[in-house]
Amino acid sequence: MHRVPQVRRVIPMSLALVVLAASALAVAAPTQTNFPPEIQVAGTRLQLNGAGTRHKAIFKVYDLGLYTPAKANSPEGLFKQTGPMRLQFTALREIPGTDLGLLFIKGLQENSPKDKVQKHAISSNRLIEIFSGKSRLVPGDTFAMEYVPGKGTQFFILDQPQGAPVGDAEFFGMILRIWVGDSPADHLLKKALLALDQ
Repeated sequence: MHRVPQVRRVIPMSLALVVLAASALAVAAPTQTNFPPEIQVAGTRLQLNGAGTRHKAIFKVYDLGLYTPAKANSPEGLFKQTGPMRLQFTALREIPGTDLGLLFIKGLQENSPKDKVQKHAISSNRLIEIFSGKSRLVPGDTFAMEYVPGKGTQFFILDQPQGAPVGDAEFFGMILRIWVGDSPADHLLKKALLALDQ
């Protein structure tokens, strides 16, 4: 009785290298949005700390650029900064406004203590209201969250301010944690915002 030899499927080395290279390019690929290296907020020069793309499954959802007074390569370094900051977004696919607002709140709740979430419930509800008021964002639409000390967080859609600023420095820190907290919306995006691959 002859034993049937087992056939092993071997991936050629050249193919494996191509797959690895493609993966590396996907991670390092620049954003579709050309974020300026510097902007002015409340008379303060902010620099682009980092920028990346939010992915969900195989889809690109939005590009995000983080502007800070000084470079920060860790969440701790970021949270120590006391000046203005700005999160600048560009939609890359159609996004229902209500879905976007609820996703932001989900990220906020997953990265902040329950007592702080309750403390800032009014500001958080305002976040939902603003984006729910926009039926949908289409590719190319921009939105932003901008913090100015002493004034609070101003939300923008298509460069237009949406109501009055809300919250304080603690609330904006909670917003930042959506993307750079312990349970970020996208781990690769967190690395990109903190320029950890540079």
